[in-house]
Amino acid sequence: MTEAGATIGVEEEYHLVDAQTMALADAPQVVDEALRLLGDDARGEISTAQLEVATPVCSSLAQVRSELTRLRRGAARAAAASGCALLPAGTHPSATWRDQRLNEDDRYAELRDRWGLLALQQMIVGCHVHVSVGDPEVAVAVLDRLRHDLPVLLAMSGSSPYWEGTDTGYASYRTLWFGRWPVTGLPEHFGSRAAYDRTVDALVTAGLVADASHLYWDVRPSTRYPTVEVRIGDTMPVLDDVVLHAGLVRALVRTAAATALRDEPVPELRPELGRAARWHAARSGLTGTLLDTRTGMLRPATDVVSDLLERVRPALEVDGDRDEVEALTADLLARGTSAERQRRVVADGGDLAAVARSVVAEAATSVSGGEPVLR
Repeated sequence: MTEAGATIGVEEEYHLVDAQTMALADAPQVVDEALRLLGDDARGEISTAQLEVATPVCSSLAQVRSELTRLRRGAARAAAASGCALLPAGTHPSATWRDQRLNEDDRYAELRDRWGLLALQQMIVGCHVHVSVGDPEVAVAVLDRLRHDLPVLLAMSGSSPYWEGTDTGYASYRTLWFGRWPVTGLPEHFGSRAAYDRTVDALVTAGLVADASHLYWDVRPSTRYPTVEVRIGDTMPVLDDVVLHAGLVRALVRTAAATALRDEPVPELRPELGRAARWHAARSGLTGTLLDTRTGMLRPATDVVSDLLERVRPALEVDGDRDEVEALTADLLARGTSAERQRRVVADGGDLAAVARSVVAEAATSVSGGEPVLR
């Protein structure tokens, strides 16, 4: 059985935009070209203005970085062949949902039939990290233990401050928009795999989902792989931030699995407090405070992030990731999240097309060997 945390994989979803105007691009042909260039590592998403890539199974952060570099470059080439570019951020700053179409695929048609307008308006993209957990019982125990720290990961990934031309006041408005679906958010405590399975069966019976693959919780056991999948993050333009996110997710999963195997009790988290912490992280990002769910207190975001690093330090050391993750965290705290950097563009006199252009440029530069455009 694969050791918990031994392997890792990352999925990224991108908006497709016109390379000149930065308008959302209805360009399903980009997916066809990405499939030609990247094979099964690329796929379409719910919208004809989106593209998804997925790394192979990786064993190190260095491999994650290498594979994401390859995938981002290949996806960018596929987009460029149609006069498009990749916008890797949770939301497009000015587009509306009417600028896209639902992908013509049976799975997405089923979503439209089940969810109606919610499916048609799914103009958001995210970053998902898979970490190996071979034992199904341990996987559910990991879910129960990750709930305290997922809002911190959300705060660190926020890249969606604008929605349909408006500054939402949120670092991750994607989180609020996706929250309209009743199968999103922090799952509640299960306690056992049997309880998880009973919950899934009840949701299927209620007609809410066809199966567990349609549960879009912030963390879930994968139905395709022996992994726990963390889905809370916005797509992030700078590759370093994605590598950091992946490293922290793996360390958190390792830490949670180890405490489960030692039969340590699950720290209590009232669902109301979990929702409050998640909302606060989406609202503020790393600017100001975060709700520390262990103390119930609002604390400086930098202190909450530092506490997380301290908790997962042993796991980071197991994988040889400590120095890189700590350095990348310091860089992020100094640079600010994508949401902060997008707002700086506007504060400096740019319009929302300039915001989109800055995200596209940041992403391209971060895989070209140069420094990010905005520091």
